[in-house]
Amino acid sequence: MPIEVVVHGALGRMGREVVDAVCRDPQLKLAGAVDLKAEGERLPLPGRQDTIPLSPDLETILAQTRPQVVVDFSVAEAAMNVARLATKRKVSLVIGTTGLSPEALAEMDRLARANGVGAIVAPNFALGAVIMVHLARVAARYFDYAEIIEMHHEQKLDAPSGTALSTARAIAEARGKPFLHAEAQKEGLSGTRGGELQGVSLHSVRLPGLMAHQEIIFGTAGQTLTIRHDTINRECYMPGVVLAIKKVVELKGLTHGLDNMLGL
Repeated sequence: MPIEVVVHGALGRMGREVVDAVCRDPQLKLAGAVDLKAEGERLPLPGRQDTIPLSPDLETILAQTRPQVVVDFSVAEAAMNVARLATKRKVSLVIGTTGLSPEALAEMDRLARANGVGAIVAPNFALGAVIMVHLARVAARYFDYAEIIEMHHEQKLDAPSGTALSTARAIAEARGKPFLHAEAQKEGLSGTRGGELQGVSLHSVRLPGLMAHQEIIFGTAGQTLTIRHDTINRECYMPGVVLAIKKVVELKGLTHGLDNMLGL
């Protein structure tokens, strides 16, 4: 039997990609859709004649469709409400929303375990981005300095990106101590050196024409190493999302990131 899925944030850019990806996979079935901007009570399925229930209210759709998994690509403020409503109904979670605090993640883990369901939260579902962070963790042990440049489209709400923050934490953890941080002796413009986390400078670029891109630049005496990942379109996230949907029904509690599922 296919895994029945509800998409929360279904009318957004990422939500529409998830709807398409779920509809294309024979092991998955799109049961319902939720979006605050929903107009009408049915959502036409891409490339098909049939429709599914659509509502601005998640609880209504959960009661109506009884899915196994809710996929959420909305905003951090809404994600915890999604987690509370879904886990109460024994529905597993796949969450791509960034900006969740450690306290929110801990609550999500507690709710999932208490209700016997799984939850996967990933700051980035692009498999190449996951491998990028894995390679950066390997490199981090051998370099004294590190900086991250993340580049996104001009409509991205948060800065730095969730991927950049998680990358900085990951490479500092792999190094076992903060990186050395080159402080500007004279700063002609405030903030020029970017934000700083565990000695890693983070720089955010926001421009039309960009999608999602990240460079991790390591430096030590006489050399640098750059690891870069480029997202060309949102379709790149879908293999990771589909993988997470299929895996989460086998889990109990919270799994953070896709690296464990890739065997890295």
